[in-house]
Amino acid sequence: MDISDIATQDYVSVDAEERLGKVRALFDEENPKGVIVTRAGGAEYEGVLTQKQLLSSHIEDDTRAVTLTNPDGNAPKLDRTEDVRDVARKLVEGGSKVAPVFEAGDLWGIVTEDDILEAVLDNLDALTVADIYTEDIVTVTEDDTVGTVLNRLRENGISRLPVLDDDGDLTGVVTTYDLVAFVTRDVQKTTRGDRRGEVERLLDLPVSDVMSSPVTTVRPDDTVEDAVRTMLEYGYAGLVVTTENEPDTVAGVLTKTDVLRALSYTEEDHMDVQITNIDLLDAITREDVRDGIEEVTDKYSEMQVRHAHVRFHEHKERLRGTPLIQCQIRLRTNKGQMAGTGEGYGADNAFYMALDTLERNVLEVKGVQADEEYQGQLLRKLGEL
Repeated sequence: MDISDIATQDYVSVDAEERLGKVRALFDEENPKGVIVTRAGGAEYEGVLTQKQLLSSHIEDDTRAVTLTNPDGNAPKLDRTEDVRDVARKLVEGGSKVAPVFEAGDLWGIVTEDDILEAVLDNLDALTVADIYTEDIVTVTEDDTVGTVLNRLRENGISRLPVLDDDGDLTGVVTTYDLVAFVTRDVQKTTRGDRRGEVERLLDLPVSDVMSSPVTTVRPDDTVEDAVRTMLEYGYAGLVVTTENEPDTVAGVLTKTDVLRALSYTEEDHMDVQITNIDLLDAITREDVRDGIEEVTDKYSEMQVRHAHVRFHEHKERLRGTPLIQCQIRLRTNKGQMAGTGEGYGADNAFYMALDTLERNVLEVKGVQADEEYQGQLLRKLGEL
């Protein structure tokens, strides 16, 4: 299936010279996945602006929209005849929810993650949430401050956090946009001179003041089709996954990105590896990343890796011009999910630091397995006495 019937010409666009204040207003009014920036009456493509870019930017409202755009940025340029699976992969690797679509070299329209998910919805009943959800998640407590939550979201490159009470039970969920809406609404009530102090006060509030509750959840045995229908119906980017017998116990998170990632799984001889923010790769290639992971997982012959996801995140800190990079490696295997995280200056250093952590975790699991086998053998021998 290609995207010729999925892509749409119904999108929000602005001229490259438009003020960012106007772009921010468009997101508030129309809530698009992204705004296409063009020139010459829409004939020349400049790039895509997302709400995430605007939220992380401190640029003034009078700045031109083109200042934040990059035609070769994370949003991939797509052809109208590209395969849906390839497009899903490109969106995941670019960390993008929307991408421009071209026909004969000219901008034709856009495709969004929702467009793809709606098109394949009827085919998702064969997958369960347990097949693709993320187990290794970050959480916060009701007493954590809004400032702490913002830092945790930014450090981990995520947009939602389950909120737990003192007993570790799920009581709410907080997203980036919940926080932005809350802070913006309250700050707008103050005068310009009071705003800095007002923002600082809001950052010290407990997350329980801004979280959403009750939480819409799914269970591991639910179908991915049902989960995606819920996300599309209510406009959620993800859902908290709870255990089958304890509805307040968090098992993980399922996001639209997880579903897109599953769509692009391959049947190739080599391990399927997806890389988010692939543009940060410098001294290593996709093949180097895949070979490094395979070398680690081959040390545990009983482990079969079904899918690997590697995410790079660039920090502002630099050393002689080289940025500090965080790398997260997540494996989905027949022995459960494995992960490793590391930081270093440059993507290659970050990757190998994360790979070292992953190797320790894999060998630890292998050791546990060996211990269990030894204990079983010992018990059998004692039973024979």
